[in-house]
Amino acid sequence: MARYWEILQVALEAVFANRSRSILTALGIIFGVAAVIAMMAIGKGAQKEILDQIKLVGVNNIIIQSRYESLSNDKSEGDEGKQQNKQYSPGLTLMDAESIREIIPTVSKISPEVSYETSIIKDGKRLQAKLNGVTPDFFEVFNLTLASGNMFSENQLEAGSPVCIIGPAIKTRFFPMNNPVGQQIKCGSIWLRVIGVLEGKTGNVEAVKDLGISDFNNHIYAPIQTVLLRFKDRALINEGSLGGGSSESFVVAGSSMMAFSSGTSSSEDVNYHQLDRIVVQVENSELLNESTKILQRMLQRKHLGVEDFEITVPELLLKQEQRTKDVFNIVLGAIAGISLLVGGIGIMNIMLASVMERIREIGVRRSVGANKRDIIFQFLAEATLISITGGLFGILLGVIMAKIITESTEILTIVSAWSIVLSFGVAATVGIVFGYLPARKAAQQDPVTSLRHD
Repeated sequence: MARYWEILQVALEAVFANRSRSILTALGIIFGVAAVIAMMAIGKGAQKEILDQIKLVGVNNIIIQSRYESLSNDKSEGDEGKQQNKQYSPGLTLMDAESIREIIPTVSKISPEVSYETSIIKDGKRLQAKLNGVTPDFFEVFNLTLASGNMFSENQLEAGSPVCIIGPAIKTRFFPMNNPVGQQIKCGSIWLRVIGVLEGKTGNVEAVKDLGISDFNNHIYAPIQTVLLRFKDRALINEGSLGGGSSESFVVAGSSMMAFSSGTSSSEDVNYHQLDRIVVQVENSELLNESTKILQRMLQRKHLGVEDFEITVPELLLKQEQRTKDVFNIVLGAIAGISLLVGGIGIMNIMLASVMERIREIGVRRSVGANKRDIIFQFLAEATLISITGGLFGILLGVIMAKIITESTEILTIVSAWSIVLSFGVAATVGIVFGYLPARKAAQQDPVTSLRHD
């Protein structure tokens, strides 16, 4: 053991005696390890963002979003001058939600929603926010929990009671120092009593806005019947606003349709949907595709063939995005791995050059009793020391690079212990593997010839 310790000291002296060469040799390993850590940090950050987004949009959810096109009464002349009127759809309604619940057996929860931009007023303070009409299923579908207070009761839901649950941002704005539960808050023209406050929800909301997800923290939630009865119900459809110019107007109320007189007409787009969206949660991920196809066909029939809704499956979209990012990260990781390979080849080349420069030294060591194993250990130790030192500096540089990427590009990076262990292990392995050939070449030098070398 003492013999090998002495050889290790000789290897250390050789490394420090040629500092410039050792630093240049280690550069390949330093940048290779740093690249591996930085790339794995980007991949880990991307994975966390996707998981956070899936939590935001809920698990196994299908989102049916209202979409309205021009509802002017398009008329087209045929060869014989005949005109055909465009079909009118009632839009997304509570009846659609009930039909989905009753007809499709794979549905576990369903959340009809309606949203309105409104002014929130309390004690002279004013804030533009969203008033959302929801059911208790909404909070379960999106994994939202209460920090304080209670959920809507059945009586409050059925009667359309003037109650609400507020997000934490609303609490901070209007009730910074006291408990809001039991207090009144004005939303537009109606007063609502606060019965609960949501727990804060973290996550990249901006990334999932295209899927119809907004900031849960900054909204007010009331029973859907409360919003429809007390605030606004878009189920009122008049044919004048649809562009037909008729004096008949219609109110969609439950399953019935009532007519009354109207003399207005308009060809502009109007949001005639009673609901803004319906979120359907199925029992497991395997049923998402089939359930989506059934929903598509069912709603097309109920809406008279009018494509005034859009169905998306956020989890599948996000998983596809994750797969794309995984491929990208694998490519980046492979490039970083090539950097380590190039660094290892650099170590081998420099060490081979070092062997040729130190032939006389090898001859002297052999003449004073060093055997081939000692020479191999010495040169192998030098290569390993350079690669391990380069690996340590590479880890430091990789962590700094990950921080810089996050600060400068706002891309989330997470440096994991696994990436550090892996990169350090690869660095040490590179030193051993690529250092062995020069060490073996040094050990095979003839002692007599080496002593005569100038």
